[in-house]
Amino acid sequence: MSRSQYLILDNTGTPLASGELQSSITQRQFVMVVAEEDLPRVVAHDEVQLLGGSDSEPAVLARIVRVREDRVFFEKIRSLGAEARENFRLAVSFRSFIYPLTGGWKGRREIESIDLSCGGIAFYCAEELVEGEELEVVVPVTAEPTILRCRVIRRRPSEREVPMYACGFVDLCDDEETLVREAVFSLQVRSR
Repeated sequence: MSRSQYLILDNTGTPLASGELQSSITQRQFVMVVAEEDLPRVVAHDEVQLLGGSDSEPAVLARIVRVREDRVFFEKIRSLGAEARENFRLAVSFRSFIYPLTGGWKGRREIESIDLSCGGIAFYCAEELVEGEELEVVVPVTAEPTILRCRVIRRRPSEREVPMYACGFVDLCDDEETLVREAVFSLQVRSR
């Protein structure tokens, strides 16, 4: 059996650590190896969400049964749907560009990302954008820089003078979804 990497999150979706699966997550009880420095964060919770890096690795809600050295023993509570992966947001900052698909402007605008998820992106943009407007955004943190379609969902409150926008991805093909999910997953694992 190949060892799969999983993200371990608390019930609110906050990342705690990453773990290497040692047995099948489809079983009622399973084991993960977690880095020693991450163990206190993980064991401070009774229940955690476990997200795999691909669709073939199911996401689950699990209860921590016991800990032995760097091994955490879990009991599966229930499977989580695709929305668990889509809703996971990773704070990540990069500079990039957006291009209009609809709206009353032409050219490109510079953005600075705030967070990225499998379902969308949030960013700062000095120029005004309109709710419902569709854009193409260049995401440089995927394996290869990727241009994705998105729709402005809303303008969010910002501590800066520059407006902040939340956008949802639209019309992603399977390959694009996989690229974004792998980027979010690998960035989180690296940050730990």
